[in-house]
Amino acid sequence: MTIVKFSLGELLANCYFLIEDNECLIIDPADEASFILEELQRRRLKLVGMLATHGHFDHIMATGEIQLSFNIPLFINKKDQFLIDRLSETAEYFLGFKPDIVKQSNLKLEISNYLITNYGLQILETPGHTPGSRSFYLEKEKVIFTGDTLFKEAIGRYDFSYCNKKDLKNSLIKLGKLPKDTVVYSGHGEETTIRDEQTNILHSINRM
Repeated sequence: MTIVKFSLGELLANCYFLIEDNECLIIDPADEASFILEELQRRRLKLVGMLATHGHFDHIMATGEIQLSFNIPLFINKKDQFLIDRLSETAEYFLGFKPDIVKQSNLKLEISNYLITNYGLQILETPGHTPGSRSFYLEKEKVIFTGDTLFKEAIGRYDFSYCNKKDLKNSLIKLGKLPKDTVVYSGHGEETTIRDEQTNILHSINRM
């Protein structure tokens, strides 16, 4: 499997292509749908699915426009449905302007068995930053996609009204128990490893 990262949009959210043969699974479609569509075409990839680590606008804004070209669902935890419902308003608040967002046409609240089986995905529920935050673990490849739960030398915000500090603490503990050589691909910034984040996780938990 090949993993390709793009940092897209005003907030530089990480969008990941998981490529197996000529098939592509996207984790966090982020923004800049035209760029994503061009990359799929340039690499001659068949898009088979889109996964969201959580429902924040900067990680999923491109979804609707991508779906105009591909009849592919976005799989997202139902606990973050409320964030989808107010996507445009939230984007305008944080960006300072009203972006032109194509509404998602195909949302699925339960991930398909095809994606789990063919890509060897394990879903780890890692709430706290949002109620429905998830991480996607590929044990064979020793990688995990943590969204905005765990970053290199940082953790996700927990000061929004819907955040839960206790849940985030438990999620960090769960991630910290993964094999230490697991590579962490987060929602923003550079990759790291569980080993390198042990101190970050411990200090963050103690400060919470």
